[in-house]
Amino acid sequence: MNRDLSKGSVVKSMLLFAIPMILGDLLQQCYNIADTLIVGQFLGEKALAAVGSSFTLMTFITSIILGLCMGSGALFSIRFGQRDENGLKEDICASFFFITAVTILLNIIAYISLSGLRTFLRVPDEVWGDMKEYLFVIFMGIPAVFLYNYFASYLRAIGNSVIPLAFLAVSSILNIILDLWFVIGLKLGVAGAAQATVISQYLSGVGIMVYTLMCYKQVCAIWKIRYLKKERIREIISFSMLTCIQQSVMNLGILMVQGLVNSFGTVVMAAFAAAVKIDAFAYMPVQDFGNAFSTFIAQNYGAKEKKRIQQGLKAAVRISAIFCVVVSTFVYIFSKPLMMIFVDAKETAIIMEGVRYLRIGGAFYIGIGWLFLLYGLYRALGRPGMSVVLTVFSLGTRVALAYILSAIQAIGVVGIWWSIPIGWALADIVGLLYYKIRKQNLVEKEPEM
Repeated sequence: MNRDLSKGSVVKSMLLFAIPMILGDLLQQCYNIADTLIVGQFLGEKALAAVGSSFTLMTFITSIILGLCMGSGALFSIRFGQRDENGLKEDICASFFFITAVTILLNIIAYISLSGLRTFLRVPDEVWGDMKEYLFVIFMGIPAVFLYNYFASYLRAIGNSVIPLAFLAVSSILNIILDLWFVIGLKLGVAGAAQATVISQYLSGVGIMVYTLMCYKQVCAIWKIRYLKKERIREIISFSMLTCIQQSVMNLGILMVQGLVNSFGTVVMAAFAAAVKIDAFAYMPVQDFGNAFSTFIAQNYGAKEKKRIQQGLKAAVRISAIFCVVVSTFVYIFSKPLMMIFVDAKETAIIMEGVRYLRIGGAFYIGIGWLFLLYGLYRALGRPGMSVVLTVFSLGTRVALAYILSAIQAIGVVGIWWSIPIGWALADIVGLLYYKIRKQNLVEKEPEM
């Protein structure tokens, strides 16, 4: 169902659009959750550390594709709000051509760089064998990640967040079934977990592509060379590249932190691997709400509904705050049982380090919740450059503090954990101050494209 977000109740429009996105991304987390859970319980500490570090790396790689798709999606939303059908077709064609080329290049680089990743990520010798085996297979899924996210971005841009959910639901269930079969039944180890994920990714990617092409004829513009305009390619590059940079910088910072974590040994690696899964699952809803909020703002920006933009911003801040407080309380109280889902109860050192991480970062989810809203706001208003600034500020602070504090013997790894919420808070302050100063110009001016 397509939803015009420039009409009707502000809160109802955002929530009805956001809920399928939230459910969809929670299901998407099941890809890696299933891998982590099954690997941790049946293959042991070293395999868990390998899959956990691989997850961080894959998040960085796919963030480039995701950023390009999100940037294009914001532009699609503006065109939809403007009712510019020909412009939408030209943007669809240009973005598909450009992101396809980037995906192919990225896949080639991933395989070429595979051996060098060991040094960059500071992977211990006992972990590298499993990690290399897992990555060799998981890299095959990069094109599928592109297909799913590209067509899902289009559907969400025109107000349809239900269909992406449906394809993810089916593929997530398949992933869990295949994980159990390949790892436990066929004894394929970490490679089996990766194979299950890749097969499921292609199901959702190819499936949503076929559906979209059959049901939305304007999307067939991807095959029509007459819609491929140089000026549209430049527009897509200038608009989506900044979003891509924002996503990449964000995950590059996380990858650098992962490398620092790895230097503390297998116990800390395994604890971080499990805790990050819980972390991601906990605040993923506010990330998706931020993306839904971005689509809401973009459609209303294109339709010149300035009042609805203001109303939507106030409502989104309240909704995000309430959710984050509830989730933070839950994670703080139940951090130990949550860790024991992924780690055998006998691994007390891993569990306690994971609990320590969750009780520091998990208490401040409101920081990341508001930061996702700021990212979405500036992207939707045609200012993706500001999202990059906030990301650099947040991650720069986090990485710097992580390296400085962890080097102090009395603080150690705890310094890494505290650097995360501090980075969120400082970026929030910068983003809010900028909005207050430039509020009028942001809403009144045309997008910078």
